Order: sequence, then structure tokens, then C-alpha cells
Amino acid sequence: MTTVLLAHGAGGGIQANYAGLIEALSPDYTILGLDLPGTGGAPRRPDPLTLDGLADELVAAADGHDRFTIVGYSLGTALAIRAATRHPDRVDALVLTAPFAKPNPRFTLLVKLWRELLGTDQIAAFVHLIGLGADSLDRIGEAELTESLAASIPPPGTPDHLDLIDTIDVRADLARIAVPTLVISTTQDNLVTPYHHREVAQGIKQAQYAELAAGHLPFVETPQEWIGLIRSFLEDQARATPSASAAAVTAAATAGATRSSKGDGMM
Repeated sequence: MTTVLLAHGAGGGIQANYAGLIEALSPDYTILGLDLPGTGGAPRRPDPLTLDGLADELVAAADGHDRFTIVGYSLGTALAIRAATRHPDRVDALVLTAPFAKPNPRFTLLVKLWRELLGTDQIAAFVHLIGLGADSLDRIGEAELTESLAASIPPPGTPDHLDLIDTIDVRADLARIAVPTLVISTTQDNLVTPYHHREVAQGIKQAQYAELAAGHLPFVETPQEWIGLIRSFLEDQARATPSASAAAVTAAATAGATRSSKGDGMM
């Protein structure tokens, strides 16, 4: 069974970002994930987070599984990219949703404002404005918005995740990615804009590029379409990669044909 390793976004969590995907894929795939410090059941850490350290921890979360596909979202895409370059013997493929290689000035300003609003009564409104696409936010009802705002509580590790974003630069890693990669662009994204998605896709040799008419929260806005793109990519990779048993049969048949050929020559 193919192993899928999940890397979530800043201020998110495995369940927060991937609950629907896990439910959809679990019957057919082994699903693993890593909650970043200060999310899920992971405690917050006193020392600054580093991309290399977290990338290694992400791969360690898949101990016992020789190879796997990493599905990364937002901040998790940088972790996925760095993990693929630090552990190329373990990573079979990448799926990168709303990725970025390095924050540009606009993104940096938004992260700064996000950090400053944490702990205030404005943070929920801000997160909705940068998280949801215009189409979704325009259609939302007053009662639904009120309920969503009340439920929007950033996990305690969010400030550390935002500090990490300021340090990220994986532009040099992109050219080193040698595995099949799907880049999913959330075309109405107000946080990590399509500018960043295209930069990542163009930097990875032969990356596939797909678009979703959603903001930064495709698992909320267009969950079925998002899951469908990921499932289709995983299925394509499975068809392109023969199983271990099939590969062994092919190798044995090839060896036999080679021996027969040599025997004919000697006669």
C-alpha cells in the first residue's frame, strides 16, 4: 500500500488541514503526518523552529516505511521540498498545494500583520479575509460567518510557525527535485498568491500544474475537487511505478532473456 506523508500549514494541524483527505484516502493508502510544534498534541518549543530540523522530523515520522509521497500545504510545501532534497532516497513524489519558495514583500507584510493581531479580537476576521477566497466569502451567510469566526482559535504554536516563514528560502532546492511533482494553485489565494505557485512550478523540472478556483483553504472551499486532484495524481504514480513483485518478475524475465541470448551466441 502506498504511503502518504502529510505536512500541514502555519497555524493549522494535520486534522485541521487534512481531515477530509485522510478520510477519503485511508481505505487505499497508508496515511502518516507530523503535527508541528504547538499544534495538535505536539507541545510548543522554546527554541526557534528550523526548516532543516522539521524536514528531518517529517521524514522520521515515516520510519518503517522505505518510501513515500509527501503531500504538503502552504508552509508544509517548504518542508516537503526540503525533505525531498535532504532525503532523496525516501521520497517518491510530491503534491504541493498553495506552495511558496520564499516570501515576497507582500507575503512578508501579511505575516507581520498576522503576528501582530494574534491575541487580539481582530485575528479571526483577519484569518478569514486572507484565508477564504472572494467567491466563498461573498457567498457565506451571516450566521455561518459568525459561527466560523467564533471557532477560529489559532493554535499556540502559530507565532513560531510565522517566525519560521520569515526564514524560508527553498529556491535553490527546486532545481534539485527529481521526483514527480504536482503543484496545485489556489487561484483566489489572498495569502500565498498564484505568483508563488507559478514560481515553484517553474522551478521544478517537469512539474505538473493544476488550478483550483479557491482561496487559501481548499479543504474548506473546494474539498472534493482538491481531494480529486490529489487522488488522481497518486493513482497516476501508482500506474507508472510497477509493484515490487511485478518488478521482480520483469527483472527475472530480462535476466533469463539475456542468458538465452548469450547461449545462442556461443553456439
